[in-house]
Amino acid sequence: MSISRTTRRPLRRLVAGVITLAATMTATLTVTASPALAATTPGIDVSHHQGAINWTRVRNAGIQFAYIKSTEGVSYKDPNFGANYVGAYNAGVIRGAYHFALPNKSSGAVQANFLANSGGAWSADSRTLPAALDMEFNPYGATCYGLSQVAMRTWVQDFLNTYRSRTGRYAVIYTTTSWWTSCTGNWSGPWANHPLWIARYAAAPGTLPAGAPYYSFWQYTASGSVPGVGGAVDRNHFNGNRSRLIALANNT
Repeated sequence: MSISRTTRRPLRRLVAGVITLAATMTATLTVTASPALAATTPGIDVSHHQGAINWTRVRNAGIQFAYIKSTEGVSYKDPNFGANYVGAYNAGVIRGAYHFALPNKSSGAVQANFLANSGGAWSADSRTLPAALDMEFNPYGATCYGLSQVAMRTWVQDFLNTYRSRTGRYAVIYTTTSWWTSCTGNWSGPWANHPLWIARYAAAPGTLPAGAPYYSFWQYTASGSVPGVGGAVDRNHFNGNRSRLIALANNT
């Protein structure tokens, strides 16, 4: 996959070939099988790369939540966000927005406000999750966006503080353990309050970022299949049952 602003998951290009998808993650008749875990809730994350999505079919296939790309950097808005965000809600899929961070383009506060102003705010309606901050390897240049570990921690904290000020919620943080270690220096500050969304394409989530007691979401493959979604789609687990997912959505 070539690198461009519209690339959905730059992480996939960087880890392709070095992470082997677990043999246990084989296909069923309609939905890609997932690692066998107790009390988990299946979900996906999508962007315009998946095209038009039939959210009723997605929900009927057992998918219960979706993170949907809203924004990137300081100016890019995913053109399918509105249709996906409303469609998921109407189908009974618990949805959340996510922002692909470009820390070399502006302060964290600027990008948090861009997300909140572009549909990534929050409402207590049992179907809206706090937005996710997508922190991963830079697809356009230096791995850590040219920031020192101290500067990166400052940037992330600025984003988190601003999002909480705007919405009253602690944002979810999407990352890999390797990126978090390299670019923040094993910073453990956010994990007391901010849910961790760990990306690892394997049979288990593996070692979590320093100080994280557990993960809330786990992206375990980038090559899943789900009825209603064209082509490959990222598959995820929520670390709990649907009632706990709704509790997270409603901040209860």
